[in-house]
Amino acid sequence: MDEILTYFPQLSDTQIRQFTALFELYKDWNAKINVISRKDIDNLYEHHVLHSLAIAKVLHFKDDTKILDFGTGGGFPGIPLAILFPQCQWILIDGTGKKIRVATEVANSIGLKNVMAEHLRGEDEKGLFDFVVSRAVMPLPDLVKIVRKNISSKQHNAMMNGVICLKGGNLEAELQPFKKIVEVTPINTWFTEPWFEGKNVVYLPLYK
Repeated sequence: MDEILTYFPQLSDTQIRQFTALFELYKDWNAKINVISRKDIDNLYEHHVLHSLAIAKVLHFKDDTKILDFGTGGGFPGIPLAILFPQCQWILIDGTGKKIRVATEVANSIGLKNVMAEHLRGEDEKGLFDFVVSRAVMPLPDLVKIVRKNISSKQHNAMMNGVICLKGGNLEAELQPFKKIVEVTPINTWFTEPWFEGKNVVYLPLYK
């Protein structure tokens, strides 16, 4: 939790309670359903929660923004972001039902009212959203093909509606089709932990 408070010191008591509860919840669920590498569970806050919250350093979502977390797994980046932005609506989808069960149970346990988790493939999601977020689910061109249909044409945030992804490694080939409009920000712009070296937030506006 110390890492979270270092970079997000303005959290409410409710948000601190919710973030604090995540460790025991994920540790318990991970023993039943493996959604995080078991040897990595002790790094939950740095490798999963704080990593998810890097998206919040790119854009402070306005109230009533509607966001789709594509391929959420056990709830990342959606659940940490839903805690941080309680006035936004978060839809979490994944094609693996047991992972969605974990995300649902965690959200319910900490009292998140702004999250709905669904066992659904992205191709079958029909809703419209201001943004789609994801964490290293698939190459960006493949993701865009699936979610372009889901991006609303109504704008009310400081940045144009589109896709915001957490990605690492060499992205040159993957981002080539979007090189004129994509924005890549290294996460160590904000977070100093060595683990974030080579990891990025990728923002791609999608025009209707």
